[in-house]
Amino acid sequence: AEACVLSFEGPQMQVPPMYSALKVDGKKLVDLARRGIEVERKAREVIFSDIEILETDLPRVRFRVTCSKGAYIRTLCEDIGMKLGCGGCMESLLRTRTGRFEISEALTLDEISEKVSEGDLSFVMPIDKFFDEYPKVQVPENLDADIRNGNRFELRGLSDIPNKKVRVYS
Repeated sequence: AEACVLSFEGPQMQVPPMYSALKVDGKKLVDLARRGIEVERKAREVIFSDIEILETDLPRVRFRVTCSKGAYIRTLCEDIGMKLGCGGCMESLLRTRTGRFEISEALTLDEISEKVSEGDLSFVMPIDKFFDEYPKVQVPENLDADIRNGNRFELRGLSDIPNKKVRVYS
């Protein structure tokens, strides 16, 4: 079982599950699945790295994995079970990191409540921290109303900016 789990390390083609928020023709797969409608989903490349077996107590195997955006651990468990020929499912999942956020930095609701009652707001992150990898762009005052209303605007000189994503300030 351990060798099978470890064999999934690296790039894999994975078919997203019906019970997911992905959209097909503007409709969420989960909404279709709840109505008993199953649609064909295309496999897409995901990457599983750093797979570590934590415990083996058959039929359960506990493991830790780092994965790319768009990967489904529930589907990974099903794929492992299919490869073993016995079926597989996920019993529990603990997400320890997403993007730049680590579980070690997380606070419980009680901890937040206590800090707020003490007047300590040091745990609150400024919104800029979420987007600080994007260049800052200051737009002219005459576009202020348009931007605040969510209208499109054009910026010149973005050819050297990856993904054409910026932080906009007015």
